[in-house]
Amino acid sequence: MISDYNRLSGLQKVAILFSVLGESLALNLVKDLDKTEIRKIRAGMRGIGNVAFAVKKQVMEEFYFAFVSEKFQESEESDEPQKPFSFLDELTDEQIIALLSAETPRVIAIAIAQLSGEKRMMVLNRISEDEKGQVLLSIGNLNDVPLEAVVQIANKLQKKSKQLPKTVAFSRGGGKDLADILGSMAPEEEEMFMANLEQENPILAEEVKKYRITFESIFEIFPDNLLRDLMNAVDLDSVAMALKGMDQSNTDKVINVLPKKKQAMFEPVEGAVPKRDVDTARKSIVQAAKQMERDGTFKLEDLLGGETVE
Repeated sequence: MISDYNRLSGLQKVAILFSVLGESLALNLVKDLDKTEIRKIRAGMRGIGNVAFAVKKQVMEEFYFAFVSEKFQESEESDEPQKPFSFLDELTDEQIIALLSAETPRVIAIAIAQLSGEKRMMVLNRISEDEKGQVLLSIGNLNDVPLEAVVQIANKLQKKSKQLPKTVAFSRGGGKDLADILGSMAPEEEEMFMANLEQENPILAEEVKKYRITFESIFEIFPDNLLRDLMNAVDLDSVAMALKGMDQSNTDKVINVLPKKKQAMFEPVEGAVPKRDVDTARKSIVQAAKQMERDGTFKLEDLLGGETVE
């Protein structure tokens, strides 16, 4: 494993940069390379083997400060605020798809991190399943991308869309954005992705869990007063459908927190029902819980930390 930064050659540093960011993204940082130099870098990437995290960090910082200092010297000469991704707000859905369709998963991730949740899902639903997985993983790790690379990507996309960029303010994605996107997926797809994420990137998986509400987790983390408010905010038929297939203890818990009138009206769903109906009902309860959080009724991190909300 390479653990001594001071012993690295210039070529090795560039090779490490390319291996961390990916070739297409790194080329936005290291410009004016001819084909021979790119081939040498590729060969260097194959030869560097394992690199200590601290060494990767030093390499990234060296390139980051060298390029960003030059970028900000240029931007300081202008009084205009820099907003490289503002042009996305002016694009239609089809224009966004056309703009991103030929880009790498990392570039797509950086771009859709700037979009609303609805538009993110629109883009994700238009790409292949394999590419979608790579994009989602990239969204959770955008803090690894230097600011200079983000600005260069914005410039490149701006030229393609013939819009003008304005700022260096952009979403970094991360666990919260990834949790929001997962919450819009079908339950099976969401669970499959989380299972894979826990295997491939357990640190990111833990970060996502800080912002993720699932139907099952509601019974584990919601105190009775919040559970009562949540179930009162949802149609009683949807509550009954959502509880289909759950342990009787969870059904009893819900019934016990309901007002007496609703307890008397509650009727469990009997017989076979389409799974999509159950999933839809559970999703409606999860969305109601997320709305309560947005309204300030509770903070998810407080519940996960074991604190009681009065």
